[in-house]
Amino acid sequence: MIITTTPSIEGRQVAEYLGIVTGEAIIGANIFKDIMAGLRDIVGGRAGAYEDALKSAREEALREMAAEANGRAADAVVAVDLDYEVLGSGNGMLMVSATGTAVKLG
Repeated sequence: MIITTTPSIEGRQVAEYLGIVTGEAIIGANIFKDIMAGLRDIVGGRAGAYEDALKSAREEALREMAAEANGRAADAVVAVDLDYEVLGSGNGMLMVSATGTAVKLG
């Protein structure tokens, strides 16, 4: 399945719009507390564990969105938007959401 942030796919016509599809993934506070504890010791550079946690959440949100599109017999999801939100009391969780439009290609 083609998944793109662009509103169209070059060289392909959209034959039918099948509706909005979404996927979400939430990372709990314990992951971030562990990561932040490790970050205190880092001066400069990148935080690999933090990046891995965000990447994993993003990939899960995209997988869920693609599964919903697949359930609608879509060929692609266009105009995909990724959002990151802090949730919970004390901002203890991070939610990654993926939203796009499922389409049938001609």
